[in-house]
Amino acid sequence: MPADSMEDIVNLCKRRGFIFPSAEIYGGFRSTYDYGPLGVLMLRNVKEAWWRSMVQLRDDVVGLDAAILSPPAIWEASGHLQNFTDPLVDCRSCNERFRLDKLDDPNVCPNCGAKESFTEARQFNLMFKTYAGPVEGAGAEVYLRPETAQGMFVNFANILQTSRKKPPFGIAQVGKSFRNEITPGNFVFRTREFEQMEMEFFVPPAESAEWYDYWRNERKAWYLDLGIPPDALRLRDHDADELSHYSSATSDVEFMFPWGWDELEGIANRGDYDLTQHAKFSGEKLEYFDQASGERYVPHCIEPAAGATRTMMAFLLSAFDEDEVNGEKRSVLRLHPRLAPYKVAVLPLSKKDTLTPVAREVLSLVQPRWMCDYDETQAIGRRYRRQDEIGTPLCVTVDFDTLEDRAVTIRDRDSLEQVRVPIDSLVDELATRLAL
Repeated sequence: MPADSMEDIVNLCKRRGFIFPSAEIYGGFRSTYDYGPLGVLMLRNVKEAWWRSMVQLRDDVVGLDAAILSPPAIWEASGHLQNFTDPLVDCRSCNERFRLDKLDDPNVCPNCGAKESFTEARQFNLMFKTYAGPVEGAGAEVYLRPETAQGMFVNFANILQTSRKKPPFGIAQVGKSFRNEITPGNFVFRTREFEQMEMEFFVPPAESAEWYDYWRNERKAWYLDLGIPPDALRLRDHDADELSHYSSATSDVEFMFPWGWDELEGIANRGDYDLTQHAKFSGEKLEYFDQASGERYVPHCIEPAAGATRTMMAFLLSAFDEDEVNGEKRSVLRLHPRLAPYKVAVLPLSKKDTLTPVAREVLSLVQPRWMCDYDETQAIGRRYRRQDEIGTPLCVTVDFDTLEDRAVTIRDRDSLEQVRVPIDSLVDELATRLAL
């Protein structure tokens, strides 16, 4: 992997405006981050690339945006109230708290080194609970969703009726989830507030194994297509003792982070557990009637569930590179154009008034098509380096010859090739090079 350490990426993110520690002027708020001008663009691009692949380019998947707040009944039916827990221990010597299953040595405190100092493990529920309305109490309890999946299950009947789809078909959703993690860490990899990209794919029971294999391969290919190196990505099947109580098979798409292999996405064969549970607790039928065969059944569900924020982090780590240009060290993000915050940067060679009008004219041509940056300060070489470091694939330079020949120079981030192009054909040339 090109990035030697997390420090390379954390420094880049802060310096260039990808990710800031949240509430930094108040000393920060642990495990929360704000996405800056470049980060908000890249995170949006990651989610849009997922949506394009999972919904836009398919005719068997539809979208949903379900509520974040939900009543306890949903989480009782799903099993989250009983089972969504982590084993928690406290060190009697330093009073630090840890997840037992994440300790390298369950007999030694990683903070103070004390041995045999942990309390008995107790289960800690990860859901955030709050209250709806002016009065606190059991009757007003609601939960912030710990995953986006349940909204798709409880809307199954609504979507089946209104979309006129039939199994196999999917429901996709991108949105915020909240988990009261005991030990958040590794920058944006594990945080208490994060975004998920999930899809529930409902299939006839006899076809579930076939579709499970299909989505395992499909989801791995998505990361490879957008620039993750093959040797930094793998599919890992869960052992029997790892499987959730509802899952007959689960695979993780794992990325080689600086600390080792860790999960980007899980693909699970959830069977009919979720629809059956919600039908039982709600009293509503959640099934499909096949008019052609006369068969009535509860569909099985294949779930690819990815983390948007940790996926963005993996793309940053994969894209980070350092090389030498004209004897100078260069940091560059070799991001796929679909993920790059800016696709094009318009750079007038000088700040002189004679170049500004035509540079603004060029910007007005490309801005409706792509997210663009405009920069007219510092030497042109420094501006190129800045665009390289934030991953901009193409720079368009407006120089004094432009005033005579009505042409501009396109510079490629990766090859450093420069070509002269008439302004009249600039948009077509950029479209060909970006291939979006």
